[in-house]
Amino acid sequence: MKVVKRRSMLKKALLASAASMATLSAEAKKDKKVFVHHVYFWLKNPSNEADRAKLIEGLTALAKVPTIRMHNIGTPATTNRSVIERSYAVSWLCFFDNLEEEEVYQKHPIHIKFVEDYSHLWEKVIVYDSVQV
Repeated sequence: MKVVKRRSMLKKALLASAASMATLSAEAKKDKKVFVHHVYFWLKNPSNEADRAKLIEGLTALAKVPTIRMHNIGTPATTNRSVIERSYAVSWLCFFDNLEEEEVYQKHPIHIKFVEDYSHLWEKVIVYDSVQV
């Protein structure tokens, strides 16, 4: 009889412990909001396709930074409405698990090398960073 009660008590304790850990895990995730980094590049020579291709080559290499969860390299779409900005040459969109991962990316040797090797191509850069709501 005592063995059954002990097993029952251990089972209940284990279930309660698992439930608490799930709650703690959910709380930890709530504090770690997805970080979105969106960069727009304007080239010094906007009509130079070789410069555009070179920048895209650099961004493709930049995508190898391990903290990047997902990325997209893009050029302006053909959509044409008054609210759409289409004067940039290339956009770089990447997602990180949180702000800390983006900060690792900013200091990563691949990112530093990208800026050193490709910054001569652009005239202007605008960055929009956001966090998940």
